[in-house]
Amino acid sequence: MKDRPVINIFFAGVGGQGIILASDIVAELAFRAGFDVKKNEIHGLSQRGGSVTSQVRYGGKVQTPVIMEGDAHFLVGLEMLEALRWAHMVRPDGRIILNRHRILPAPAVLGEAEYPADAAETLAEYAATLVVPAFETASEMGDVRMANSVLLGALSAFLPDFSADDWTAVLSENLKPGTLRANLEAFDRGRKFASDAADKGKAV
Repeated sequence: MKDRPVINIFFAGVGGQGIILASDIVAELAFRAGFDVKKNEIHGLSQRGGSVTSQVRYGGKVQTPVIMEGDAHFLVGLEMLEALRWAHMVRPDGRIILNRHRILPAPAVLGEAEYPADAAETLAEYAATLVVPAFETASEMGDVRMANSVLLGALSAFLPDFSADDWTAVLSENLKPGTLRANLEAFDRGRKFASDAADKGKAV
């Protein structure tokens, strides 16, 4: 275990999307599996829908919680513009898991700036990008807040260190009992979406 390479996962989005909870779940999952784990987060103006990021690093021995620029194996973007903002963090051979969802920042709402129309295409220039309909899926299920569970499910398809049962155990202990069943279904949908995309040879 001590010789295991470190895996770097960078979460980016805005306040209210459940980024900190998602990263907490991944960190606990890795800790339970016996890895050394380090985590940090930047809340920004999270209460006002501002930028929020969280970094999780796990492996045999993790010296620092900070992911260096261009060294993230995974960039999980819960909002498209925020994913663009942090695209420089991902490795060329890494993966971007992107929620197909836009939250307009104030300048765009006021007409002072334009929201990038080609966000997904631009991100694909940095690394292989899987665009996940997480917001739409969660909305169809009745609660848009479950989009983070959909994205965790998609991410899980690329983390062979952890089984589906491992994920279920940690999710079960970190989510409210009243929402657990729905969140587990959202997670399963995200995992299936990523697996199906890989089978079809899509950009993953």
